[in-house]
Parts: sequence; C-alpha cells; structure tokens
Amino acid sequence: MLFKYKGYDKSGKKVKGTVNASSIEEAGQKLKNSGIFHEGLKETKEFSFDTFSKRQMPGELLASFSKELSSYLNSGMTILTAIKLLENQHEGEKRYVSFLNSLKTMIEEGKSLFHALNTQKVYTMPDFYLQSLNVAGQSGKMVEVLTNMANFFSAQNKVKKQVKGAMIYPSVIFVVAILIIGFLLVSVVPKITQIFEDTEQELPKITQIVVATSDFLIAHYVAIVVTMLLSIILFKLAYAKIDAFHRLVDGWMLKVPLIGTLIQNHELGRFSYILSLMLGSGVAYAQAVQLAKETFGNYGLRALFERASQKVVEGNKLSNSLALSKGPKIKRNFMQTLALGEESSEVSEVLSNTSALYAEENDDKLKILLSLLNPFMMLLIGGFVGIIIAAMMLPIFTMTQGLN
Repeated sequence: MLFKYKGYDKSGKKVKGTVNASSIEEAGQKLKNSGIFHEGLKETKEFSFDTFSKRQMPGELLASFSKELSSYLNSGMTILTAIKLLENQHEGEKRYVSFLNSLKTMIEEGKSLFHALNTQKVYTMPDFYLQSLNVAGQSGKMVEVLTNMANFFSAQNKVKKQVKGAMIYPSVIFVVAILIIGFLLVSVVPKITQIFEDTEQELPKITQIVVATSDFLIAHYVAIVVTMLLSIILFKLAYAKIDAFHRLVDGWMLKVPLIGTLIQNHELGRFSYILSLMLGSGVAYAQAVQLAKETFGNYGLRALFERASQKVVEGNKLSNSLALSKGPKIKRNFMQTLALGEESSEVSEVLSNTSALYAEENDDKLKILLSLLNPFMMLLIGGFVGIIIAAMMLPIFTMTQGLN
C-alpha cells in the first residue's frame, strides 16, 4: 500500500511525500527510522501502468485459489510445488496462469507467499487477505487461514448468487409490465380514442389523463428512452467516481426500512467474520481492526469505523470508539456483543458467532422481502392495466347509456 505523509525532518524542515508499506503502523515506523516526524499519514492510490492494468481478483477465483492451495499444502506439498500444480491445472486461463507464474518465479527466488502476492502485477487482492497470510506464514497457520479465507469468499459468492437469482423473477415481471403498459398506451389507446374523437364526446378526467400520457409517449418515446439510459449511466458513474454522491446514496440506503437493516447486517457480519479470522490468525487487535474496516462497502459505515479504528490505534476499545464517533447508528446488539468480547478478551469467538447470527437473520429477512415483492409487482401491474382499461371503458359505457 502507498501512504501519503506530511511532517518534519530532523532539521525541522517541512517535508511531504509517499511511503510504501503493508500497514499504516509499518509506514509510521519507516518514517521514524528515516528521521521523519509525520503530522498526518493517509493511504493513497499509486498511479502507474502496472496498477492501472491490475484488476480486482474476483471473489470466486480467490475462493478457488485459497481452497486448492490449502488442500495441496495440507497434503504435505511445498508452496512452490502447489503453485506449479495449479499452473498446470489452469492452462486455458491466461490471466490466472500469468498470476500463478509470477508467484512461482518469486517463490523460486526465495520470496515468501505474502511477498509474492503483494508484489505481483496481475491482480489486486484485499489487504486483510494479504496481511492474514503474512501472519499465518510466520505462525505456521497457513493451511488453516487459507481454508477459512476460502470459506469466507465462497459464502460471499453464495450470497451474491442467491440475491441475483432471487431478483431474476421480479426483474422479468417488471420488464414485462413496462412492455405491456407501453403497448397499451402506444398501440391500443390511440385506436380507441379515435372513436371518442368522432363522437365529439366530453371525456372523463381519468380518460383525458391516459390519452395525454399516450400522446406524450408517442411523441417523445425516443427522448424518454435516451433520458432513462443516460440517467442510469450518469448515476452509476457518479456513484463510482464522486465520493460525496456515493456517501449520500449509501447514507440514504441505511435509512430505508428493511433494506437498511439488510445492508447493516451484511456489512457488520462481514466485518465481524474478517476481524475474528485475523485475530484467530494472530494479527494484533489494532492492526486487525484497521484491515477489517476495508471490507465495508457502505461509505457511511466505513467512515464511522475508520474514525473509530484511529482511536483503537491510540489504545481505546472499539466499542467505546464507535459509541463516541459520529455517524450511522450501529445496531445495539452488535455494540453490546463487541463490548462483552472486549471485556472478556474473547473478541474472536464472540464476533464469529455474531457473523453467523447476522447471516442467518439476513437469510430470513431476504425470504420475507422477496415473498412480499412478487405479489406487490403483480398488484402494481394489475393496477396500471386496470386504470388504462377503466379509462377506455368509462366513455364507452357513457355512450351506451346515452343511446339507450
């Protein structure tokens, strides 16, 4: 990782620059050894051709790599032999083979697995993953940590697939609804309204609204489609590139009933699992908190835990730091459980159970949400179609009564 700093050298002169280190503590120590007293130390991104070409390693591939490597190491193979075997098994996957080849080259030169993974130029890997392997290599728990990491990423991929699979049916229903309503407004409504125009009959208010909507869609359908597509693209770009907008959306999502609970359960569960895993691997508590906070995808929660983690580095408890930090309100049961774990010095075991509890709770809430979503979508479609049909039939009934 690359850290940006400002401070003073031994002569008292102001200096600033960057330093490479695997953690903020290591960066601070490197500066101290160089005779630089820093005022601020902040992680930054390193821009180069190599970092630009690197891609985030997919969770599914990371789970597969960890699982296969732990299996081979558990059978008694050396890391070098295991990497060579993996390279032979994945000959058709060019990028992955390039990744394995770079690991093999560095390990043959006598480098550790952590150093090889940290310096290879093919994939970007999570810091908590790298640091856990670093500690595991020093403590002799490599197989155990790799197995746990494989289980973690497999579980994350399973959740993503479940959510995507569950959203297929509502998405299809939504698209079909748009097509049906569009067809009725663009093709059916104009033909029926022609009858009303010939009779010069005054139309009910609801019919006038439907006819006006139909005319607007026919006249501006290209602009509407283009505007919708541009809005989606601009939203995604703003969400990905503009931190203030990303933070605003994430903060709003946490306040949405049920959705906010699902997001917080998922984020806190993931944080709890990773923190528990790193503590079990031998990572120091302050460093483990610093690394585990990077797992947060929600900006509001990440900012809250970043502020709290700085206080943990200073010697405070995480539970107290979270309670004193401004930001989203964390679930009470998480705060109480964390405080209990810190008091009893069993944070790893307590957070492991918390992670399992949140995963189970989210699974139940997702089932409820999806069971409510499907009938809601059907009612929504039926409501729109019913309004269109009623708007068209009402004048016909009026005409029939007038003739009678």
